Amino acid sequence: MEHSLFLYNTLTRYKELFKPIHEGHVGMYVCGPTVYGDAHLGHARPAITFDLLFRYLQKLGYKVRYVRNITDVGHLEHDADEGEDKIAKKARLEQLEPMEVAQYYTNRFHEAMAALNCLPPSIEPHATGHIIEQQQLVKEILDNGFAYESNGSIYFDVEGYNEKHKYGILSGRSLENIKDASRELAGVGEKKNQADFALWKKAQPEHIMRWPSPWGMGFPGWHCECTAMGRKYLGDHFDIHGGGMDLIFPHHECEIAQAVASQGDQMVHYWVHNNMITINGQKMGKSYNNFITLPQFFSGEHEKLTQAYSPMTIRFFILQAHYRSTVDFSNEALQAAEKGLQRLLDGWKLIQNVTPAAKSTIDLDVKKLREDCYEAMSDDLNSPIVISLLFEACRVLNIVNDKKATISAEDLNHLKETFQLFAFDILGLKQEAGSDNSAREEAFGKVVDMLLEQRVIAKQNKDWATSDKIRNELTALGFEVKDTKDGFSWKLNK
Repeated sequence: MEHSLFLYNTLTRYKELFKPIHEGHVGMYVCGPTVYGDAHLGHARPAITFDLLFRYLQKLGYKVRYVRNITDVGHLEHDADEGEDKIAKKARLEQLEPMEVAQYYTNRFHEAMAALNCLPPSIEPHATGHIIEQQQLVKEILDNGFAYESNGSIYFDVEGYNEKHKYGILSGRSLENIKDASRELAGVGEKKNQADFALWKKAQPEHIMRWPSPWGMGFPGWHCECTAMGRKYLGDHFDIHGGGMDLIFPHHECEIAQAVASQGDQMVHYWVHNNMITINGQKMGKSYNNFITLPQFFSGEHEKLTQAYSPMTIRFFILQAHYRSTVDFSNEALQAAEKGLQRLLDGWKLIQNVTPAAKSTIDLDVKKLREDCYEAMSDDLNSPIVISLLFEACRVLNIVNDKKATISAEDLNHLKETFQLFAFDILGLKQEAGSDNSAREEAFGKVVDMLLEQRVIAKQNKDWATSDKIRNELTALGFEVKDTKDGFSWKLNK
């Protein structure tokens, strides 16, 4: 590959040169949503982060198989081994079939992802469609002596595993830390150890989502699905596993343990995690009841929102921070993102309209600009640097537009290609229908005001013909004009 990509690997705590297992091919698995409610801003971040990685890997020339799952069973309340299935609970409250809930919110998730201009994954497996694969994984772990049956449920034996391997290598937690933290929970119950986690849960009679298994009627543990589906579609060893930082423990830690316990070694080479979206410093999430859904952002219908924000504003807001840094929500930050996005889109319009000259007198090396953008993207997807470089291009274009410098046709074409490649193809930004409506309407209003001011002057000069002509023309166009003691008022009858 012409440009070497370095990615921060959570497993090693280092930025590493990316080398795929199979040359020219990349296998990437990303944890998708649990579909029991609308996606919120916290869900948008991993979707956009791994869309950025997917797009960039493809631009580097790799053939990428991108797998992102849909969790539609097994994710219990509080991410624990007890409690109600999140989807089943929603179904009970709404008096629906669980699969109605899952399908409805899967459709809503897809709509939100399309609005954010996230490319669909290569494969989108559902947990309920892979019960057999999950059961097979549980059998292998049992056969290898790293799990045990208890009252019809199967639990992973963390302590037994830790004697031969090491549990906690991703999160950096020791087994003693995990045990101490889990002692706060009431009782061990069916487990040998509170740190153990469910691979298969026995279904109680009232549990709707259940499947036959060698251990009786039940359902898979939440952690099983990603290990089973990742292996099915990407093989025993694949390149990248992604997700939010909140999944490092326990979900991804458990995935590593399941893989090693079933096949003897790790499946994943690079673990990549995006940081959190916070609101007043606290993680935004359904469990904290402090989330704002993407449809609410798009409509502006939430008490914490002062206005609606377009999908591209949300995308730009997330991309202007490095994926490993936290991003705190505020209306001010989103309004700044809205202006920043418009500045970039205005720059793109200038590129189309600027007239080239015989030679360039701009203070910008356009060939170096492209290389600098590649360098930033290859340095662990540094999208904020790419955006700042594109802003620099916008600054230069404004100078050219103001006739204070010139740009040659060659440099202009190079700039156009760079803008297209990085702003649209890689960052995934796009011009939204009506995204500059407010600016257009403001200009439109000023023109109408100017015409009516001319009418006031005509009336003062007793030029009734001009005065009537302006009023009649505006009326014909659908405007309702009223003379007032202060001058005039108008509205457009739509």
